[in-house]
Amino acid sequence: MEDQVVLVDESDNVIGVEGKMAAHRSGKLHRAISVFVFDAGNRLLLQQRASTKYHSGGLWSNTCCSHPRPEEDNVSAASRRLREEMGVECELSKAFCFMYRATFPNRLIEHEYDHVFFGRYDGVPVPNRDEADDWQWMDMAKLSADVTRNPGAYSFWLAVCLGRVVACRLGQSLRR
Repeated sequence: MEDQVVLVDESDNVIGVEGKMAAHRSGKLHRAISVFVFDAGNRLLLQQRASTKYHSGGLWSNTCCSHPRPEEDNVSAASRRLREEMGVECELSKAFCFMYRATFPNRLIEHEYDHVFFGRYDGVPVPNRDEADDWQWMDMAKLSADVTRNPGAYSFWLAVCLGRVVACRLGQSLRR
């Protein structure tokens, strides 16, 4: 059976459920999760999306991203997918939400209400090769500069929300 996504309105109120590929063909707004895991040096764990992914294969992206299942809360979905994609288990905290819409060369449309979570991990990830071809830790300043210089090497959603991720991380550092 095809994975289902949770359809939402622009206030993140649930309005239905639809097959994942159907929602991505029609561009319906649906709920998503994005996880950003940092180490003690504030480097971000990036994954290179598997080249076999239905879109954005081979691009570098945040630690993991996916969709919650119907009836699954967002933090549980984020933890589950982090474990399934990268073999990483850590405590996650909600950072912010954002919406974006992007059409990809294969005509699939990501129209997501994305819940962003931060985590801390200092181990070695064990990626699922169906999800990620490679991984690396990257300094946030270097990442920001490289996304500007080489936007085609990164997922659309990473580029869209990176400034806010940096601002949130800076705010967390200032509060400590």
